[in-house]
Amino acid sequence: MPPVTEARLIEAETTRQGCLSKMAIVPGEQGEPVRYTLRAGEQRLDLNARLGEPLRLTWTGAIACTHCGRATKKSFAQGHCYPCFKKLAQCDTCIMKPETCHFFAGTCREPEWGERHCFQPHVVYLANSSSLKVGITRGTQVPTRWLDQGAIQALPVLQVDTRQQSGFVEMLFKEEVADRTNWRAMLKGEIEPLDLCAERDRLLARLEGGLANLHERFGAEAIQVLEASPMAFDYPVLEFPRKIVSHNFDKNPVVAGTLLGLKGQYLILDSGVINLRKFTGYEVAVA
Repeated sequence: MPPVTEARLIEAETTRQGCLSKMAIVPGEQGEPVRYTLRAGEQRLDLNARLGEPLRLTWTGAIACTHCGRATKKSFAQGHCYPCFKKLAQCDTCIMKPETCHFFAGTCREPEWGERHCFQPHVVYLANSSSLKVGITRGTQVPTRWLDQGAIQALPVLQVDTRQQSGFVEMLFKEEVADRTNWRAMLKGEIEPLDLCAERDRLLARLEGGLANLHERFGAEAIQVLEASPMAFDYPVLEFPRKIVSHNFDKNPVVAGTLLGLKGQYLILDSGVINLRKFTGYEVAVA
């Protein structure tokens, strides 16, 4: 493989290549599947239009940090160099476990970033991606979060004032329902629709005591039940895989095949599947 240098990253300006970002996904028009755009540096590729056609991604051997842009031999936390991984608040463990937020202890890595991103309304939701799951997201990330997970249904249940509060609410829900997606089941497309409103009502009733304790702790207005309707999503898939074979640029720099579908942040090819979000910052040539 070519050595990782700053020059390798600059070459993207004159070739059809660039460093991967997670795919842009937007809901389709009524009755249409969601739309996917591959993003590699400045390159943009309408993936819906490439369904049924050959697609080839070749990793050049270069990786660039998505925050500072420096070349790195290894990616941490989906696209960061090690120094950024260690210093950025967005890479801290409390992002994955919001209930462990340490802002008020005065140890937040970037207090100003924390104020902008963590002290804003968050939504606690139910989704059906591989089965019923609970999750949290900033209000501004609806419905992007659900599309990134490959959910076929989603329902906002509660709105809370801060990310930390969303973590405490999610912990309650996790006593009754999973908080993770089985990505293999999600990609096989064998998921039955659920009555999310009924599941919401069931869970709110079972967790009434725990939610009352959180209301007492944070205030009656901090956690509010939402009057929302379920959303449903259709993904552009010509054929779901019967057996999941996973591509990995670190093991094989060339990923190629006929594009059969798109779901979550995965490309579904006749040769296997690849989670492009995992390889954020990897420089690839697209053909």
